[in-house]
Formats: sequence, structure tokens, C-alpha cells
Amino acid sequence: MTTRMIRRCWPMLVGLVLLAAPGAAPRTRAAAGDGGLPGAVFRLEPGAPDWVPGWARRVVWYQIFPERFRNGDPGNDPALADQEGAFPHDQASPWQVHPWTSDWYELQPYERRSGRDIWTSIQRRRYGGDLQGILDRLDYLQDLGVGAIYLNPIFEAPSHHKYDGATYHHVDPTFGPDPAGDRRLAAGETPADPKTWVWTAADRLFLKLLREAHRRNLRVILDGVFNHMGINSWAFRDVQARRAESPYRDWFVIKSFGEAGKTPLLYEGWFGVLELPELREDARGIVAGPREYIFAATRRWMDPDGDGDPADGIDGWRLDVAFCVGHAFWKDWRRHVRSINPEAYLTAEVVDTPAATAPYLEGDEFDAVMNYNFAFACADFFTGAPGAGNAAEFDRRLAKLRAAFPACVAGGMMNLLDSHDTNRVASHIVNRNRVAFRDWGKYFGWSKGDNPDYDTRAPRPEERRIQKLMAVFQFTYLGAPMVYYGDEAGLWGANDPCCRKPMLWPERKYAPERFRPDGTTRPRPDKVRFDAGLHRHYRQLAQLRNAHSALQRGDFRTILAEGPLFAFARSLEAEQIVVALNNSPRPQEVRLSLEPVASYKDLTGGRRRFQADAAGILRLTLPAWSAMVLGLDRPPRPGN
Repeated sequence: MTTRMIRRCWPMLVGLVLLAAPGAAPRTRAAAGDGGLPGAVFRLEPGAPDWVPGWARRVVWYQIFPERFRNGDPGNDPALADQEGAFPHDQASPWQVHPWTSDWYELQPYERRSGRDIWTSIQRRRYGGDLQGILDRLDYLQDLGVGAIYLNPIFEAPSHHKYDGATYHHVDPTFGPDPAGDRRLAAGETPADPKTWVWTAADRLFLKLLREAHRRNLRVILDGVFNHMGINSWAFRDVQARRAESPYRDWFVIKSFGEAGKTPLLYEGWFGVLELPELREDARGIVAGPREYIFAATRRWMDPDGDGDPADGIDGWRLDVAFCVGHAFWKDWRRHVRSINPEAYLTAEVVDTPAATAPYLEGDEFDAVMNYNFAFACADFFTGAPGAGNAAEFDRRLAKLRAAFPACVAGGMMNLLDSHDTNRVASHIVNRNRVAFRDWGKYFGWSKGDNPDYDTRAPRPEERRIQKLMAVFQFTYLGAPMVYYGDEAGLWGANDPCCRKPMLWPERKYAPERFRPDGTTRPRPDKVRFDAGLHRHYRQLAQLRNAHSALQRGDFRTILAEGPLFAFARSLEAEQIVVALNNSPRPQEVRLSLEPVASYKDLTGGRRRFQADAAGILRLTLPAWSAMVLGLDRPPRPGN
């Protein structure tokens, strides 16, 4: 979703506490126990319903915002004309492709000439990120330990975010090698007729990206934006031109057709955003015309050569604002998707209470959601949100989330700490102890860079330690961790649009951030550079998770939840891993109750060994804001 959409809509959508209150009674769905008390085990029992693709439990996710990841082909850089139809609808002011390594809040000379303020200027910026840039860095992702990529929208659209799609069946020409040629090719189509569809150069480059990703055992899912299109869409433009005579007049929610050239077309935009005309729905969800188009586009990307083998297609979808489309549509669409690829993964954007989310996760719509409730629980504990409890409260909140859905769902959830719709996790930590992340209706606006009370500075070393601690939990807890591009490289930033800065690459030299959002300068500029130490930390965690099945598919059991100390075990067959966290600014002594005389080794790079005593007590000393991950090195001897 976009800045303007969310600013206007989130207070209406989620002006509520998004995680069930501590005393609320969730729907109990756990297969065995609630996993929320020391000794209770959460697991997927053999024979229990399981519709989530197995691969989705094993992977580390990496979210890429294509326009800001890497400019791999300057020859396809967008022109000002490519923004026609996108906010702020300015085709007259000076413009150029924005320098990749520039100071984020500094207005460049072309922007100063336009007279626009910083926030309007940021919406006009294009950095030139493209598919070739992603192709060029697949080895980086593979080395990092990534197993699956979620791409924000890549289909043709005039905005930088591409949630205002002009089509669903063509990749944006400026993401490919021949924008002008692609537009000539597409001009010969009848867009509503899939038999006339061609493969543009950008489309083919995306298919190459798929091949190269699959060759590296990387899965790829796309962002499906099926609630609305953009005002540049071929169907909406035809309605604009021909009004009630258009064959697409029933595709959109039209209030009044008016008369072309005389009176305006009145229609429903997504929550009032007129750049996003909504697709019309009936009792079956999205109506027949756009439904058929969506189904055809879905098949195109899932089985590109149409031979019935989905190996050359995408591996699933993330569905934007899924809560805005009727359940009946998603049920039909899931059947369609699974008929093409039974192993396709479907995850949705449903930011709501667990109870409101549960109907989407019954096995006939989605496999998972972007797990914002996980992010809220983590923020409460690790960043000390007002009213947040200690580790015991954190444990209870996690247990309620596990119990809210069928057991198979917990392991396939897309566990995030931030995304393109939130502030960066590093900046959230900088601004901790103030407004609760889970109070999303309030937090979204508060965490914007234009809020003078929000600090947009770079994180300090102790704040990076907290980020590293949160990452340890994210990578070792139940579910699949998702890293938003650049978190591992050191990016920070306020909420949208400031969470969408260009990616940090080690070979590039970046201007320091001297400017604040209000145009004043900092006493000491913040250095901007690839953080090699943070990258090593994320890489180590990803490789740790990839190496241990217990972290991918194992049971979960809480061992300790007391004050700032939280410890748990993940087990699968003979493999057992123990994770202990100290969420405190001071060193802490930890006593873990385990099996008598069991021996453990440090899995986080050390050579240390630890052994429980005859009573099963294992003693550790954890430095401030740190964690230890231990693997069972030698099980206890029989009879001990």
C-alpha cells in the first residue's frame, strides 16, 4: 500500500488494538498444548490437517521493493512521462532520475527548482531499480541464506510502488531492457483476450530471473493487487473515454457515468483514493469480467509456457489488502491456483486481530498472512512499548497467536519485524518506549518522518544490539522469518515513504545524512554505509536456520519466561536446540531447567560446551541485549 492510501485509511481500518488483550479468550486451535507454559509443547501432530506447502516452513524470506533494490540497467531508466497517472500528477516541474547514493532528506538541485516540498518531491523520485538489478544480486541473496523472495508489485504502473496497476499481465517496461519496444508490442493486444497477449522483453527478463532464482533453489512469489487497478489501466481508460458504452463499464464501482468531455466520471476509489478505482464485487466476490482477467493473468505467471508444468512459473502470491475482497473470490481463486501448482504458497495482507484473521486461514483461502501480530508482540517485548509486559506476558501473547489458527499455519507464517508499510525495525528501536506499534491506527501516522517528535537519526550501537537480539528470536521462533531488504545491510528510516530508501551496497560510497526532514542540518552527519557486521549477523542466523531442521519444522516449548529473560526449545526427532535471550541492558545469570547432565554446544560461532548438572540445571551468563543458541551435543545417558 502507499503513503497516501494508508495515511487516509488505516485509522478507519485498524483504529483498534490489533493483538488480543491478555485476558481475551482466543479460539483454541493448537494441536497439542498451548506452548505457553514451561513444559507445554506446541507441535503439528502426525495426521493433523496440513495444507501449507512444506517448503514454505523451511525458507528464509527476503522482501524486495524493486525500484529501490538495485539499478542494474541504466539504459531502461524511467522518464518523467512514465509517471503520468501517479501522484502528485506533475509533468511540468524539473525532473531527473534521482542519485542513488544521495542524502535522503536533501532536496537535489532539480527538486529545488521545482519548488516542491520534501514530501511531494520524494513521491516524484525514481531511482531506476529494475529486474536486472535483482538478477545481478541473486548470488548475494543465496550467500545470505535466503530461500524465497517476495517481490513488491512488478506489473506495469506509473507509481514507484506499482500498487496502481495498469495491467496484471505485463511487467513494467521500465523494469526490462526495452521500454519503447515493449509498449509497441503491447499496443497490438486486446488486453481482455489472453489469446492476443505477447511476451515483452520485460516479461521475458522476469522469466529469466525465475530460471536463475530456481537454479539457486530460491523460490519467488509476486504481489497480487486484485482489489483495484490504477487510472492508467486499459479497462478504466476505456470507461473514461466511452462511459456507459464501454464493454468494461461493469468492472468498476461507477456512481455516475456522466458525459465524456462535459461531466466527470464518478467512481469509487479504494477508500476514496481516486488513483485506485475499485473492482466491482457481487456475491461471488470480484465480478465476472475482471475475475476472468485475474484468473488468466494468474495462470500466465504460474505456468508461462502453458504446458501444465509449473516449474517455470512463480511459486506463489502475496495478496495486497486481501481483507477488501470477499471470501468467496479467494476460495475460488485458491482452487484455481492450486489446480496449476499444488505446492503454491499463498500469503495475505490481513492486518487485524487473530480472531478476525482466522477465517482466511481455514485451508480454503490462504496458507498464511504477513504476520504483523508477531511483529507487534516482538515490539512490545523488545522495544518496551508503553504498557508492555515482561517475558511472561510476551510468552502469553505468543501462545495466544499459536492457538488462534490451525496448527499447520503457525509454521508457515511469514514472520516480519517491518515491511514497506512500516518504519524500519532499526528506527522503531531508536523511537522505542513511546507509542505502541500494535496501536497501528495511531502508530502509523506517529512514525512518519514528518512528525517532529519522531527521531530520524541513525541507530546507535546499543540499538543495533537490540536489532540483533530481535533477529535471533525471529530466526529461531516458530514460522518463517522475513527480512525486508536492507535491514541486514544497515538501512534505517521512518514509515512510508522513508522506509523505501535505496539499498546499501558495499561497493558504493553514500553521502552522509546531513539533513533532517524539516530541512535543518544535523550537528554531526550520520554516516551511511553497508554494515558488514550486521550483515554477518543476519547471514549467520539464516545459515543456522537452514542447517537445522528443528528450527524449520520442530516443536516449540517455553523453558523460561521471567522478567527480561526468555528461553525456549525447538525439537525435531533427536535434534534439540535451546535459545536463551536477555532483553536487558545489564548482564543476566540464567538458569535453564533441562535434562540432567545433557551436554550442549554453542551454535552461534563459539567453541564453548555447556552441561546441565545432575538436577538438570544449565547455568549461563548472558551479556546485555544478547542471546545464545545451543544445540544438544550429547543426550543424557540412560538412567541419569
